[in-house]
Amino acid sequence: MTSTLNLPNKITLARLALAIVFFILISQYSHLTPKPWMLDLAIAIFIVAAVTDFLDGYLARKWNEVTRLGRVLDPFVDKVLICGAFILLVGPGFVGQDGHNVTEVKSWMVVLIVGRELLVTGLRGFSESIGHAFGASLYGKLKMWMQSIAAPAVLLLVAHESTWARGEWAVWTKQILVWATVLITALSTIQYILRSRHILEEGSDQ
Repeated sequence: MTSTLNLPNKITLARLALAIVFFILISQYSHLTPKPWMLDLAIAIFIVAAVTDFLDGYLARKWNEVTRLGRVLDPFVDKVLICGAFILLVGPGFVGQDGHNVTEVKSWMVVLIVGRELLVTGLRGFSESIGHAFGASLYGKLKMWMQSIAAPAVLLLVAHESTWARGEWAVWTKQILVWATVLITALSTIQYILRSRHILEEGSDQ
């Protein structure tokens, strides 16, 4: 086992710093006085953060530098980035003149996304506490990919709706991205619950 703050862990911490900058940019945006460059910069930061998610995991496995801190920190930062992004997408900065949220993200969708992450975190912690591995499922990986695509894509369409991203096609595209994310998140939640039933039953007997 190598030192706690190895390169993969440092990359994870850098991703957390990028997430904070991303949140600051999104929180300062107002659709009433739009500044497309602000969202474009936020999108670029989000993409870099998402790429480092793949990079730190790859390096940790390749160099056999998986640490206890990394196993906890990596998924935590992922959840902070994704949950924070969707929470801010329903914020007042994305409400137009007509009172409609231009991202097409609804509050209940964010509750589902955040609730799913809290539930899976709890199930994973309980499972590992009784000696069961709790790796990501196929739906879990698809969920992460879909969320990582939907958030920047929606921001891109919002940023440029006054130029090339205008019309019904842009609205429909945002709705498809958002609803696909919600569907995969829901399926992932159900699958994790079904997968955890025997673990919960075993844990209750101890």
